This record gives sequence, C-alpha cells and structure tokens, in this order.
Amino acid sequence: QVHLVESGGGLVQAGESLKLSCTHSIETRCISGMAWYRQVPGKERELVATIYSGESTYFLDSIKGRFTISEDNSKTAVYLQMNSLKPEDTATYYCNVNGRLVDGRCRGVPSWGQGTQVTVSS
Repeated sequence: QVHLVESGGGLVQAGESLKLSCTHSIETRCISGMAWYRQVPGKERELVATIYSGESTYFLDSIKGRFTISEDNSKTAVYLQMNSLKPEDTATYYCNVNGRLVDGRCRGVPSWGQGTQVTVSS
C-alpha cells in the first residue's frame, strides 16, 4: 500500500514563506519523477513543478523565481519552498509521485497525497 503524507500548509500573510513537504513509501527505483500540483475549488488541478534526479522544471510563470522544488537524496521526500507568497497562490497543494511497484514490477502509475491547504491573506 502506498502512502504519501504532505505537511507544511497553513495560513500566512502576503510576502511570507512556507515549505511544503511530502514523504512517501514508494519503491524509489520505480519513481520516474515527483511533482507538486495545486487546485482551487471550481478549477482544474494545475501542475506547479516537477523534479527528477535533481533536475527541476516549473510550469507556472506566476511562481517562477519564488517557488523551489527539491528532493532528498533518498528520493523518499519532495519539497516545495514557497517564498513571497501572494493571495493568488491560495490553493490546495498536492504531492504527486509517478511510478510504483505493481504486482512486483515497476509501473508508470501516479500516486497522490491527500493535499495540504495553503491560504495567503492580503
């Protein structure tokens, strides 16, 4: 059974920082990438950033230069450092890990965390 546990969300004022963490129990040799998504009620979930073997990619112009995705050396955790937060960053943030062991073989199956709420007040 796969477990992804997110933490670090909360209520902050504009300009402040938060660091989201996600730890998981996935067989690391099966992982082809980890990512953070975010979702606002009534809107589609959007990809924020991905990381694989230390190489990161950012998908939203609005967060470039403010957010940093990272992973630990064991690839059992992924982080999202969020600086200079803005009210428009308010969302539920989800951790995503692509790849896991299925019936004894690595498969490109994604796993999701339960989400952590980030609220930025103006």
